[in-house]
Formats: sequence, structure tokens, C-alpha cells
Amino acid sequence: MNAEQLRLAENKPHPEPWHFWGPYLAERAWGTVREDYSANGDAWNYFPHDHARSRTYRWNEDGIGGISDYKGRLCFAFAFWNEHDPFLKERIFGVSGPEGNHGEDVKELYWYVDSTPSHSFMRMVYRYPQSRFPYEELVAQSGARSKMEGEFEIWNTTALAENRYFDVEIEYAKADPHDILIRVSAKNCGPESAPLHLLPTIWFRNTWSWDRAQPKPTLHKTAKGHAAVITASHTVLGNYDLFCDSPDDLFFTENESNSERLWGIPNSTPFVKDSINDRIVSGKIDHVNSAGFGTKAAAYYKFNIPAKETTSIQLRLTRASANKKTNNEPFADFEEIFTKRRAEADEFYGEIAPSSLTEEQRAVQRQAFAGLLWSKQFYHYIVDQWLDGDPDQPPPPDERKHGRNSGWRHLYNERVMSMPDKWEFPWYASWDLAFHCIPLALVDVQFAKAQLDLIVREWYQHPNGKVPAYEWNFDDVNPPVLAWAAWRVYQIERKKTGKGDRAFLETIFHKMLIAFTWWVNSKDSEGKNIFQGGFLGLDNIGVFDRNAQFPDGTHLEQSDGTSWMGMFCLNLMRIAIELASENHVYENIATKFFEHFLSIAAAMNKLCGKGVGLWDEEDEFYYDVLHTPGGRNLPLRVRSLVGLMPLLAVETVQWQLIEALPGFKSRLEWYLEYRPDLASLVSRWQEPGMKELRLVALTRGHRMKCLLRRMLDPEEFLSDYGVRSLSKFHQAHPYSITVRGEEKIVSYEPAESQTGIFGGNSNWRGPVWLPINYLLIESLQQFHHYYGDDFKVECPTGSGKLMHLKEVANELSNRLIKIWLRDENGERAFARASRYETVGDAVSVSGKPTASPTGTRYLFHEYFHGDIGAGLGASHQTGWTGLVAKLIQQQGEFGTIQRSP
Repeated sequence: MNAEQLRLAENKPHPEPWHFWGPYLAERAWGTVREDYSANGDAWNYFPHDHARSRTYRWNEDGIGGISDYKGRLCFAFAFWNEHDPFLKERIFGVSGPEGNHGEDVKELYWYVDSTPSHSFMRMVYRYPQSRFPYEELVAQSGARSKMEGEFEIWNTTALAENRYFDVEIEYAKADPHDILIRVSAKNCGPESAPLHLLPTIWFRNTWSWDRAQPKPTLHKTAKGHAAVITASHTVLGNYDLFCDSPDDLFFTENESNSERLWGIPNSTPFVKDSINDRIVSGKIDHVNSAGFGTKAAAYYKFNIPAKETTSIQLRLTRASANKKTNNEPFADFEEIFTKRRAEADEFYGEIAPSSLTEEQRAVQRQAFAGLLWSKQFYHYIVDQWLDGDPDQPPPPDERKHGRNSGWRHLYNERVMSMPDKWEFPWYASWDLAFHCIPLALVDVQFAKAQLDLIVREWYQHPNGKVPAYEWNFDDVNPPVLAWAAWRVYQIERKKTGKGDRAFLETIFHKMLIAFTWWVNSKDSEGKNIFQGGFLGLDNIGVFDRNAQFPDGTHLEQSDGTSWMGMFCLNLMRIAIELASENHVYENIATKFFEHFLSIAAAMNKLCGKGVGLWDEEDEFYYDVLHTPGGRNLPLRVRSLVGLMPLLAVETVQWQLIEALPGFKSRLEWYLEYRPDLASLVSRWQEPGMKELRLVALTRGHRMKCLLRRMLDPEEFLSDYGVRSLSKFHQAHPYSITVRGEEKIVSYEPAESQTGIFGGNSNWRGPVWLPINYLLIESLQQFHHYYGDDFKVECPTGSGKLMHLKEVANELSNRLIKIWLRDENGERAFARASRYETVGDAVSVSGKPTASPTGTRYLFHEYFHGDIGAGLGASHQTGWTGLVAKLIQQQGEFGTIQRSP
């Protein structure tokens, strides 16, 4: 094993040694549900950005390029000042949901460049303007734009003109689990010298204000050797020393709210959260504690950096000890450790990346992993305490006791979790989490398994079986993909190590049995195996808000809800077969899910006149159906991913596995003989495919070909960068329906959303989304396992070119990977929305390359323009967009990855 693999092995028996410290700070804690104590649930306005520098957080902390211990008790991050801003730059800025023309949106540039899974080495870059940060302009212009217009970004201002900014590189290297070396290098990219005030800041999350029984920790100035030292003392953590190399000063204050500024109430202490800000920006010397102690402190450095030059500082955060060498010469081994950890990171990723990858492809994959690993966050939200309020604080409004998340009192969030995006979505979402775990399993399978195990623990999963969705509404319904993720993580580990973790798989399986029961009892309103589910993570993909209730009892029978349940059945059936190989009790359960799958397939395809039937023979496509109390069924003829999702419910099973399970085999044979109507849904069950495989799928041969014909048609779903979420057919042929006197229209919108459904910050009416594309690729691979190379389809439709289904899967994979690769003009698709590229230290606003691609910094957006592949939505959603790392991995291993021109 290499050095990083050894560190991960050390973590296995212990939950936190090398993971004890990591990038667990949020990038935004303001404007979150957990900090909202209002009566009306207006989280954005209850705790706005303007309060963040002065107001103590109750649950989480935020910062720029920061770290904390795994419980978020002791935090470290950076603050900056350019002598023009009205306050210190302590956190990344963006507009709130109500302020943005497409909802909340980060308005800064930063990149996660590198990280090992143990966080033994981490690197990111933050871009800080030298002129006044355009807070007011970004808010005003964002609010003035309509939903039909693009978003107003920082590069649309003059803040970055003439390269007048600092690129601040933040690096961490661990000497051991509790000894962290920190280096910050600020490069003046502009044409003239410019001032930069740099403040590495350390503070304790405020736990004492909410509970007097909590002892108050302290930070204090300490004399050790020749370095300036801030010592942090905590009853649980013990003592840590922050060694600061030659600062101009050390400032101390308290992590307490500035009540006077916020609410006009006298402060209980003269030293408050924003006192260091007042000392630097306003020169108020008496606002910091001259006695040198508090709960928030900063080392202060002031530089005037010449044009094109770089200035660096170094610090060391380490568990306090009597080691004289560390105390007297804390930076003596600095370069040695940094060089060693960087080399170990290179070795770790060098062994993961297939040899067939180009340097550019390796860089994309490595930065995708870096984004995933930097997006870990200590997520703290104890719902019971949040609803009732804290003993030493005013009681929350009574409305809260019956409002948001009031049915989730058991939910006790206090763990490091993988976030979709630590600024735009600084909270977990259960179906996002499932996708995160696939690429995470390639680099840290223990963490991936722990995440899946955590979300179904009894203090997370509802007693009724429901899995929490996300903090804005834990009751919302996310697609049931956790069983799929558990099975895939199990397979990834088995492939890497030769043995899968059966205890993990069995644990998740038992929890998924409860979740499956909740789905059947809650989302099949008429007991006919056709499922609802609401928006199911697809926001505005429907004609109307799919979470809405109709007053007359009309409800939506959903193609995607039913397809997800078909896929859920097959996932659980396959896991049960795996578990039955060592415990035959699971044969009965495997049969149960096989039977339930057949019932869903029968209902969905309206077999023998039963069920609603979601297949439209005329259009040869699946649609949602509006079902009225009077028995009328109205198909909503929108060609969207909803109609392609039946392709996801597919499984192949080796006949040898079935032969080894006599109970399961006998029950299958009974179905084949006595229920031929249902057995006909199991494509050629009696006929072996490639390698003696049997196929179980929602879509039979003819219907599968019909769906693929549309999916692979460039005039419908197939773009140069993957499968669109809505057919381009609707660009010229919008779908229209009148509901209760109001006309609803769905048209092809390849960029941002033009509606306000679910805040309007996501769009499923045309753009390309990585997670569903990834599932479609896996389904095509499953179909190919059965059909082999002789079964071919036209790809693209109308091209005359025939491909077998694995070739189609490879084609889709390469189209998605291409989003980040240079094209023949030197452009990268993801950067087209901004026309603002960064290549190493060079900048281009035209999109033309200005340096070697090996120095490129990549962004991993939430979704991508349906025609040109431009990155849209959240710009750091490496969560599920990090799936590109898995696509690069498997295409590299297959030897089918496409090279740049």
C-alpha cells in the first residue's frame, strides 16, 4: 500500500484519526433553515449576509478555505482586506434566493485544486479583487434581471478588470493527524503593486451561549520559542497551538453577537464577533482585547505586493506538547513535509488513474475528486432542540411547532457529511448523497459506506421508514436510490479488494426494507402499483408543481415515480440474491421483490386492461398521467427524462446464481408456469443471453428501441454533451394544458429556468444533468450484458451508424467527459456560460487558451446547457457532477476514452 492508503487503513478501525481535522467548515451558514427561528420560515431574511460578520451562529460556522475538527468545535479560516472593502472578506459572497433572478447564486471565483481522502494534503485557490468588492452591484443587477436573462456575475463587473486581483492559494499538509501545516501564497496578478491585509483566523464555535452547562473554551497568547502563538484550550479537545510565522500583530475578541449593531441593544461584552473587523477596517484599537485572550483570534499580516509577484506566510496548528523542537522551530521541517505530502498525493492518484488517460483527463478526474473531498461539512441540526429553542434564549414562535420539519423531532444531525455544494446547498440531500458515494468509493470506500449507513441510522431515517430529504423540507420525497448506491459501492469495493462488505450491504438492505414499505404505503394512492412521489428531485420538469395537491382529489400517476420503484425492486432483489448465497433466508425476500417488480411492470404497461398504463402507443413514449376522481386518465404529453426513466429499471442475473438458490428458482418457475401474463414481462427469461445471463427489465425489446430512438435523436434528447432533460422537440412545439382556468406551458429551455418553481434555481426543462445520464449509461451497460454485440441501434438517430449498446454507453460517457476537455478551438464547454476561463495563472475572457491545459482549474456545475454544454446553476456541485470522475475511470479502464483534438 502507498502512504495515503496506509492512512486510510488506519482510519478503518478508528472513525477519526486522520479524518479528525478536515475541510468541514461550511462556505455559507447564513440564510439556512437551521439558523432560522422566524415564525414564517423566511430563512434568507431572518439571517442575511449582512448579519453574518456580527451575529453568532447557533449550529454551524463558515469561512474561506477553512478547516475544523470533525465536530466543528475549533475552526480555522482566512480573512482578507484590500483597503477598499467596507468590511473584512471573511466569507464567500452570493445573492440570496429572493435576490437572484434564478434563486441563490454564489458570486465569487474559487477552485478546489487538490485533496487526499485523509486530508493529509489539500489545496484550493481563492480569487480576491483588489478594488472594492461589488456587493451592491451584484445584488442590484441580479434583482433587476428577469428569469429570461442570464445571471449577473462578478466577471460582468469591473472588479476583475486588467487582472487586478489576488489569486490566493491555500495549502494544508498534515505531519500527523493533529499536526497541520498551513501555507498561504497570494499572487498579485495585476499590473501594479497592491495592498493586501491577510488574517488567518481561529475561533471556537459558540456552544456556551445556548447552554450554561457548557464550559467556555479559551484562546490566549502564549510565549513559545520565537514564533507568535495562539493557544486554544477546550475541555474535550485539549490544547492546540497555532504557530504564526512573523505576524505584525495578534488580535483577540469573543465569538459573541454584536447586539448593538444588529438590534440596537447594548452588548454584554465589549469584545464581539466583528471586533477584529472594526480594528482593521475602522482602526478602532480598543475594540480588540489587549489582554490577549478570547474565543476568536487572528494573526495579522499587512503586505504591499508588487505586480506579478507572490507573497507567502506559514502557520502550524498542532496539538500542544512539550516537544522543544516543535515549540522552538515550528517551521524547520515545513518544506520537507509539504514536499512529501504532495508527492504522496501524486502517488495515490497516479495509481488510481488508468494508464490510458491523458494529462488533461487525469487533471479533470483529480479535481473532481478534490471537489468531492473539499465538500465535506460538519452538518449540525438537532431538530428537537431547534423546534423548542434553547434554555437561555427567547422561546421560538408557536407557529414553528407545527411548521417546517415539525414531524422530524427524532432527527439528530451531528456528523461530517458530503454536501452537494457548500455555498449554494450547504445541507445534505439524500439522493444527491447516493450519487456522491459512487466516485467517493474509488478513493475512500470506508467514508462512502459510512455516509450511506449514516443516512439510514435510527436518528436519521424516520420511524415510518421515510428517508430525510433536505433541511428545507425533510418531508419532501427524493428518488429511492440509496439501495442502488449501496449495491454499487459494494461492487466497487469487491472489485478493488476482492471482497465486498456483506455486513454493510445487509445493514443497508434491512433499512431499505422499511423505506420500501413506506413508499408502497404512502405513494401508491389506489394500491395499483402506479406511484406518485411529487417533484422527486426534478424540480420544474412537470407541467406544474408536482408536489401540489388538487382540491378535487385529482392526482398525478408518475412515470418516474413508478420507474424509480421498479428500479428499487430490482436493486433489493439483486441484493437479496447476493445475501442469499450465504443465508438462504433471503431467497424468500428476493422472490418477494421479483413478484412486486412484475406487478409494477404490469400496471405501468396496462397489462390485460389493468392499471393506468403510462405507455402511449401513438407516441411510443411513457408519460405522466393525470388521474381524476371520475376515472378519467389524461396523459401529459411532455417528452422529458420522466419518459426515459423506465430504462433505469433493468437487472441481469447469472443463471448459475439462480441455480444455487433452489427456493428462489422454484418460485420463479411457478410464476413462469402459472402467471404467464406476468412472466411475459420478463424479457426472454427462459432464453439465456450472453454468458448465461437472464434479463429483468421494465421495457421490453420493442419499447426499449422506441425510447432509444428518441433518446439518441439530436433533434430530441441527444446533445453533443449528453442526454437532455427535455426533448428539443418542444422548442418548436411547446406543450400546453389548461388547469383550473390557467394555461400551463412547457417548452425547451436549454439554460436557466424561466419559471419560479422550487425557487427557480434549477432547470430540468432542457439542460444535461450528470446523475440521470450516469444511470442511463449503467442501464445501457446492463442491457448489453444480456444482448451482447449483435443487438445494435442507430446512434445518433438518423446517422445510419449502428452501435451495440455498450458502444452507445461509451459514446454518452465521452460526450459528458468532453464538457471539461479542450475542443479543436481550445475551448472548454463548461466555461462557455461565463466566457471567463482560468488556465494556470493566465486569464482569458474570450474563451481562447492562454497556457498549457495541465495548469487548468476546473469548475463542476450543477447542470449544463442542453446545446453548448456550458456550466449552469451551482458552480461547485462536485457532489453528483463528480460522477465524471467515475466515467473517466471506467472509460480509461475500457480503453474507450476519447482524446481531445
